[in-house]
Amino acid sequence: MTAIPDAKRPFLSQPLHIAYSLLFAVFWIYTGLTTPDLVNWLMENTLTLSMIIFLVAFYNIFRFTDTSYTLIFLFLLLHVYGSQYQYADNPFGEWLREQFGFQRNHYDRLVHLGFGLLLAYPMHDVLANGFRIKPYWLTFLLPVEFVLSLSAVYEVVEWFVADVAYSGTEQGMDFLGMQGDIWDAQKDIALAFAGSIAAMGIAFAMRRRQ
Repeated sequence: MTAIPDAKRPFLSQPLHIAYSLLFAVFWIYTGLTTPDLVNWLMENTLTLSMIIFLVAFYNIFRFTDTSYTLIFLFLLLHVYGSQYQYADNPFGEWLREQFGFQRNHYDRLVHLGFGLLLAYPMHDVLANGFRIKPYWLTFLLPVEFVLSLSAVYEVVEWFVADVAYSGTEQGMDFLGMQGDIWDAQKDIALAFAGSIAAMGIAFAMRRRQ
């Protein structure tokens, strides 16, 4: 796996981190300027802003591996692109629906899968290299449990925000991205869970090969 980085190296001596920061900032601003629904964009990006604040605040305390930063970068791009539109109207999801004959726009499902697939390894990174959890196999198991728990919490928070902000109207349903599927929340959680299992399975297999 990727070597543990040196947390004492300043940000300006990390070209990969600089490149990710600049690319993400440009894309984030672009989605905000071009979104057809600024209120939805702002609400969706509360989580984005929270993650960025966390990464900046702990940058000189705990340094993720470059693999983790790459996975986080990819997930943030997925999420921010999703926030540019209502998830049910996402252009890439519409393209997938036309190409494969899906009955709904599956971009939201792609992001939930990405949550588990892309963020489980950074969680493992924190547990293994930050907290140095023992026994080591727990650093592969706990991220799966964290993803499952956080996915469930997210669905509850999303429902609460939609209910408060949209007072149970059709706009609230659009914000949730249910698209008429009463099992939407459960399927989203299941996809994130499956993604985390796949990520940790790959990471564990690579660890065993070393």
